[in-house]
Amino acid sequence: MPEPTSKSRLIGELSAEFAGTMILILIGCGVVAQVVAGGALTDGALGDHDSIAWAWGLGVVLGVYVAARISGAHINPAVTLALAAFKGFPWRKVLPYALAQTAGAFVAALLVRWNYSEVLAKADPGHTDKTEIVFSTLPGNGGLPISQFGAFRDQIIGTALLVLLVFAVTDLLNTPPGANLAPFIIGLIVVAIGMAWGTNAGYAINPARDLGPRLAAFLTGYGGAWRDQYGDLYFWVPIAGPLIGGLVGALLYRLLISRFLPVAEQEPGRVPAPDK
Repeated sequence: MPEPTSKSRLIGELSAEFAGTMILILIGCGVVAQVVAGGALTDGALGDHDSIAWAWGLGVVLGVYVAARISGAHINPAVTLALAAFKGFPWRKVLPYALAQTAGAFVAALLVRWNYSEVLAKADPGHTDKTEIVFSTLPGNGGLPISQFGAFRDQIIGTALLVLLVFAVTDLLNTPPGANLAPFIIGLIVVAIGMAWGTNAGYAINPARDLGPRLAAFLTGYGGAWRDQYGDLYFWVPIAGPLIGGLVGALLYRLLISRFLPVAEQEPGRVPAPDK
C-alpha cells in the first residue's frame, strides 16, 4: 500500500477525534439525560451523581480506545493545546483538532436530544436550565450558590488536575500503565474528578464537551443555553477555564515531575540495535 499523504493522515486524525469525542458525549450526555430528565419522572430511580461520574469516565475510556491509534485520542481541546505547548504537538493541528472534537460533541448531543426528546419535553416543557444541564454545564449545576468566578476558578483547577494526571499516565519515562490500560486509567481520573470536583461547575474540563452540546441545545429549543441560571452570559467559562487550566497542569507537571525524571538507560548487558 502507498504511504498516506500528510493530508490524508490529518483527515484520519480529525475523523478519529470526531468519533472519539462523539462516543464520549453519547455516553456522558446520555447518562445525564437519564438521571436528570428521566429521574424527574421516576422520583430519581434512574441514577444519581455517582452513576453520572462513572458513565462520564467510561465514556472517556471508550472514546480513547476508539481514537488513540490514529490521533492520540485527545478528545479535548485543552489537552490538545497543552500537548502543543509542552509536548511538541504541531501547532498547525490544534485548531483542526479542536473543531473536530467540537463537531463530534455537537453531533452526539443532537442524537441525545432526539433520543430523549419525549422525556425532556415531559420533564421540562419550557426547556429551561432544569434540563439544559443534560447538555451543558452551569454554576453549581444550576442549583447551588456558585458565582461565575467560582465556576471559572473551578474549571481552571479541575482541568489542571486532569492534564497533570494525563501527562503522568502517558509519560513513558514515568511509570505508565502497561497492557494498553492507559485509557482505563484516564477514565478513572475523570471519575475521580467528577466525584471530587463535580459540584461547583459540572466538571466540563473540556471546551468541546461543553460548547458542542450547548450549541445543539440552543438550536433545539433551549433559548437560554448561552447564559447561566442568573441570566449572565456563561458559555465562555467552560471554554476559557479549561484552556487555561490545561496549560497550568502541563506546566506543573514539567516543573514538579518531568524535569526530574531520569533519561531511560540501556539495560545492563544489552547492546543497542537498530529497529528492524
